[in-house]
Amino acid sequence: MVIIIAEFFVVILKVLWAFVTAGAKWVVRPKEKSVAGQVCVITGAGSGLGRLFAKEFARRRAILVLWDINSQSNEETAEMVLIKPSGPVGGVEEVPPFQPQVYTYVCDVGKRESVYSTAEKVRREVGEVDILINNAGVVSGHHLLECPDELIERTMVVNCHAHFWTTKAFLPKMLELNHGHIVTVASSLGLFSTAGVEDYCASKFGAIGFHESLSHELKASEKDGINMTLVCPYLVDTGMFRGCRIRLIEAFLPPLKPEFCVKQAMRAILTDQPMICTPRIVYMVNFMKSILPFEAIVCMYRFLGADKCMYPFLAQRKEAMNNNEAKNGI
Repeated sequence: MVIIIAEFFVVILKVLWAFVTAGAKWVVRPKEKSVAGQVCVITGAGSGLGRLFAKEFARRRAILVLWDINSQSNEETAEMVLIKPSGPVGGVEEVPPFQPQVYTYVCDVGKRESVYSTAEKVRREVGEVDILINNAGVVSGHHLLECPDELIERTMVVNCHAHFWTTKAFLPKMLELNHGHIVTVASSLGLFSTAGVEDYCASKFGAIGFHESLSHELKASEKDGINMTLVCPYLVDTGMFRGCRIRLIEAFLPPLKPEFCVKQAMRAILTDQPMICTPRIVYMVNFMKSILPFEAIVCMYRFLGADKCMYPFLAQRKEAMNNNEAKNGI
């Protein structure tokens, strides 16, 4: 009994210390680690956040391994990364000039065999992977009863199942070396949901559940050299959810600029922060969801206009599909 009480007090002290250190990091910005020379795999690198992540890691001299299903857009990202800046960066001229190392691979992360075969090519041609950015994502843009089953499956596979496969491909060596970093680019819609995007929300909830469980497994295995970072941004202005509107907050909380979102994520990654929600109000919304009755949440959603915020987006998607079918004579 005495031992249990003593252990309980130790736990209390550790919890309090965790609060202190977390608070200190909000006040004093931790020093960013170097990723120079480390092999970084980025899925969905052909556009959006993936392209911006590539630029940020290249600027920090990481060895880039870009995965995308679209070969042309992936090569465009590589070309952008390889373009040398005109003049000194930050007022300092590099001596000698730095030329990023970039490798591109066509990979459909929605197909398990493609993930494993591409991962083997990376190990053979580039080397072992130090950083894995699970970024690739899709959205169907249909109401549940109007959404073809194959699109639902595609959303679940790309946004969630692919994380299992990429992690299984690269984690063994990380465990052997007790070194690495796995980043899950999820969404605020993986923390709380709204109407009309059931498949997308389910896929992001699943990705977050996978990430959290794996984080606990690494801690239980005492593999403290492998870090995990969960990225949960609010709506990002990449065009994925074009048309989405939350009437009472869009004036002061518009969709995030992709550049801002990635810079916040990079700060979290480079300081080994376990989770980053952008903007910080997402933390509060997630907390309120955990403590408020469901009917109270529904009332707040209706007041803000968040209950049907995806409906304009879904309508635009439907109209675009109808126009495309008309052009093709379907």
